[in-house]
Amino acid sequence: MGAEDSPDAIYDATTLGKPKMIVFGLQHMFAMFGATILVPVLTGLSVSATLLFAGLGTLLFHFLSKGKVPAFLGSSFAFIAGYAAIAPNGEAELLPYACLGVACAGLLYLVLSALFCGFGALRVMKFFPPVVTGPIVISIGLILSSSAIANASTNWLVAVVAIAVIIVANIWGRGMVKIIPILLGVLVSYLLAVALGEVDFSGVAAAPWVGLPVAFENTVFALSSNFDAGLAITAVITIMPLALATMIEHIGDISAISSTVNRNFIAEPGLHRTLLGDGLATILASLFGAPANTTYGENTGVLALTKVFDPRVIRIAAVFAICFSFCPKFAAVIEAMPACVIGGVSLVLYGMISAVGVRNLVENKVDFMKSRNVLVAALILVLSIGIAYSTAGAIVFAVGGITISLSGLAVGSLAGIVLNAVLPGKDEYSFGGEAPERADEPEMRFPLEGELPKEVKEA
Repeated sequence: MGAEDSPDAIYDATTLGKPKMIVFGLQHMFAMFGATILVPVLTGLSVSATLLFAGLGTLLFHFLSKGKVPAFLGSSFAFIAGYAAIAPNGEAELLPYACLGVACAGLLYLVLSALFCGFGALRVMKFFPPVVTGPIVISIGLILSSSAIANASTNWLVAVVAIAVIIVANIWGRGMVKIIPILLGVLVSYLLAVALGEVDFSGVAAAPWVGLPVAFENTVFALSSNFDAGLAITAVITIMPLALATMIEHIGDISAISSTVNRNFIAEPGLHRTLLGDGLATILASLFGAPANTTYGENTGVLALTKVFDPRVIRIAAVFAICFSFCPKFAAVIEAMPACVIGGVSLVLYGMISAVGVRNLVENKVDFMKSRNVLVAALILVLSIGIAYSTAGAIVFAVGGITISLSGLAVGSLAGIVLNAVLPGKDEYSFGGEAPERADEPEMRFPLEGELPKEVKEA
């Protein structure tokens, strides 16, 4: 892997024409919609503001990452526990404090970005070899799968139709049909849900056509009029630690995108740029009352399924999100999308995420004859998935009277990183070092120069 481009992949979507690029962008927007709007629905934040800053955050991320990484930034689920801790019932007067805590958590992205910039990906990424990132990516998809099942179970007929349309379009479809399976799955299953009476359009009728997506009273800036320092400190201390998990997820997501697209984005444009983009997007969104942003696995699943890897398609999706954020009626249509439609599409996308993690392990030829590799992968998977599906759903402990909650993915990832660092017999991988500077040099590919250690080759 990495020596040449995949023969069936599309790296330059302009060869297909602008109309098709627009349709591809629309597909990516629909792929992220279900999960992105679910976060404000669960927390009480604004759906329109969420769409606006998902789009703006994605464009900012692409600008800082030189427009090379085909990633979409949507709402992060990792901070839902933080919002719930500060505003358990979505209280409008408390949510800005939670957003302040999330904005401060975004500052940690900038710190890690500076470390990558100062020490280089080669040194830092030794802590994130494929034996660590592969199981993390697998865990991301499997943890998300429970929400897909829960949504699909509301009406399995509609969910199965969504899955069937995606499979048929992707396997047996020709031309345009073959590369927009997600969009077709959403449209066909949504129409079926309407026919079955599963959709309530009362909210759509009441919503205006045009409206501002941001209200000042929902932003962090509104706290200046009646600032509670104690609550603000509590929010910051409670929510900032969650960034440890999301930063690790970011590295796993970039690894997954690199593996999917067959490009070494860890080396070029570099994790320092992608982390900076993700962190600044999170800070920007939080200050204006929108959820934290994160690189979205749903869109990675679309990349893997469609083989259209041009980042410009993602930017088109971002522009669509921004435009539609000014249309409350459109937001209402999306909110009216029944859970069974979201569940059916998500079942495919989340499965694709885990499959990319398996591919990462296979193509990097991780040696599972070594007990240390088995232990590292096993503990990441069991801790991540086991804790996520446990009664508590997290590891909860108190520090100085402050309750801290670590997700299963955070615990599993940290355990895997530490074990891989301390256990003997570590596999050596080349992480690409510095990015090529000359324009005539070939782009870096994943997996990170694709070279196995000399002793492995000789064996």
